[in-house]
Parts: sequence; structure tokens; C-alpha cells
Amino acid sequence: MVRVIATGVFDILHPGHLHFLEEAKKLGDELIVVVARDETVRRSKHNPIMSEEVRRRMVEALKPVDKAVLGYVDDKYRIMEELKPDIIVLGYDQPFSEEEIRREMEKRGLRVSVVRLGHYNSDINGTRKIIYRIAERLERNDLYGGEK
Repeated sequence: MVRVIATGVFDILHPGHLHFLEEAKKLGDELIVVVARDETVRRSKHNPIMSEEVRRRMVEALKPVDKAVLGYVDDKYRIMEELKPDIIVLGYDQPFSEEEIRREMEKRGLRVSVVRLGHYNSDINGTRKIIYRIAERLERNDLYGGEK
């Protein structure tokens, strides 16, 4: 059995997330998704819109996902030691070094392949794009066809 791990924030689920997880699942038999903790998201990106447990539950409900777990705040690689993946999948825009991940996994006694997926083209393939589109429509009073 080939265990694949994908990681992310998954604050507002969108087509880019679904594409990422579908492609990750194709690489193995089991897909486990590590969802970033609220504290981690605040430190690295923004104040999350959805809580970590809500984000975890939403991701776990997606068809390609076998299981979703929360990561750790203190050591992002600790969860990998517990889950023992065969493959770690990175999204095209995730700011992680494949080589650094491989070296860290080897230091921890794990032999892991690291795969970076290609870009997914969609007009709303990112959380920020969705937020900006909603904000623009609110500004024009056009979110629900002009209704408030």
C-alpha cells in the first residue's frame, strides 16, 4: 500500500484544492491530508476564516481523501514521523523545498518521494481570488444580484 500525504491550509475550499487532492490520490492507495493548525496559519499566512477543526472536517469529507489530520505547531515534520508516508505531494504554489523535505525525512529515518504538482488553471483556483471576487461584488452591491 502506497501512502500519500498532502498538506495545506484549506481555508475556503475551491476547485484548485479539489484538483490538488484528486491528483495526489492518483499517486497512491491512501491519501492522508495534514491540515495546518490555526496558530501556524496565523504565523505564516493570515488569520484563518474557518477554524482548524472545521477545515479538517471539510477536507476529510472530500471523496479523494481517506483521512485528514491536524499538523503540529512546534515541528511540521513530526506528523510525518507518525504517518510514515511513501510520497509527500506539494502544490505548485506551496513554498517548500523538495530537497529540504527529503533531507529532513532521511534524518528522521524515512525514505520519502516528494512530488510537486503542476499549476491548475481556473479563474477561481485560489482562496485569495475568491475573497477578492466577493469583495468586488460587495463593493458594487452585486453579490446577490443587487440585493443586500
